Amino acid sequence: MKAVRFLVAVLVLVALSSAPAFAADTIKVGAILAVTGPASFLGAPEAKTLEMLVEEQNKKGGIKGKKIELIIKDTAASPEKAFSFAKQLIDEEKVFAIIGPSTSGETMKIKNVAEEGKTILLSCAAAEVIVNPVAKYVFKTPQKDSHAIIRIFEQMKKMNISKIGVLSSNTGFGNAGKAQIEKLSPEHGITILVNEVYDKAASDLTAEVTKLKAANAQAIVNWSIEPAQSIVIKNARQIGLKIPIFQSHGFGNIKYVEAAGEAAEGVIFPAGRLLIADTLTKSHPQKSVLSKYKKDYETKFKEDASTFGGHAYDAFIILMNAIEKAGTDKEAVRGAIENMKGVVGTGGVFNFSAEDHNGLDINAFEMLTVKNGKFVVLTDTKK
Repeated sequence: MKAVRFLVAVLVLVALSSAPAFAADTIKVGAILAVTGPASFLGAPEAKTLEMLVEEQNKKGGIKGKKIELIIKDTAASPEKAFSFAKQLIDEEKVFAIIGPSTSGETMKIKNVAEEGKTILLSCAAAEVIVNPVAKYVFKTPQKDSHAIIRIFEQMKKMNISKIGVLSSNTGFGNAGKAQIEKLSPEHGITILVNEVYDKAASDLTAEVTKLKAANAQAIVNWSIEPAQSIVIKNARQIGLKIPIFQSHGFGNIKYVEAAGEAAEGVIFPAGRLLIADTLTKSHPQKSVLSKYKKDYETKFKEDASTFGGHAYDAFIILMNAIEKAGTDKEAVRGAIENMKGVVGTGGVFNFSAEDHNGLDINAFEMLTVKNGKFVVLTDTKK
């Protein structure tokens, strides 16, 4: 009996002594993503992308001799859940960094949590308010919404469009885009005739597009990331509106085109180059990165890669690049991200600074359109 007790005590001591060693060989990375729910078109490909990248990284031996432990939390696009998960990941799991959230509203909900916890946050959401004003520990990988709007307005000028109707969803992304459109329209000679906000869960937006038709708007700007953005397109065409429809960079998933059907033909929007990677020349700085990610993702998951999965890809490679350079001290890694230059991602070439925690310029965007149900580069279009 004494021998058995002795053996049990020895096993307990071995387990206790080995646990810290195991923890020391692991880097915990949290991911707060809308894998299910109304923003699943964003969060699901982000989660798949991270799982793929972590698997690849660990097969190579991890980073700095440490394996990556990925902890994914599904918010279903709830800011309240994002807040709870952020606290849990920081206070209980003691994660090294957090990738996500998928949406702007969720990111803004946890921005202060990351700051207070001195935890690196690499958001996959687009709203410019995430990084403006700059917060020490908060970065984001999608291109700026102000740059997207400028590219849209520049295209409108080519098409002699000056009077528009604006529709936006009642989300953090929708509200931020609406504010930027209102701010930037005067200096680009754009007059907003109708400015309507719709519910992100809307299933019929006929009333809203009818107001645009009555106002004789020359074009629609539809700012959303949810499936409701496809309903706007369908309803507009159903009531006979034939004017150009401009979408935000939140349109960069072919599933939104499929949801809108034939009505999506001709829709114009700014996006990163992942969606047209096959058309880039071999000399383009993003060609190899985009082609590899697209091939790896589509081979593994049997679905089209989207710009949203690309945002998670960029967040992961930025974090790995910084750890490779600065080691596993959190503050050193944060500083390495802030001073990172020339890192090629799916969204563009990242050049961060203390004043810019997004790191992308307006050239990260390409103007695309929908042709025969596919995304293609927009050629010069005149009204």
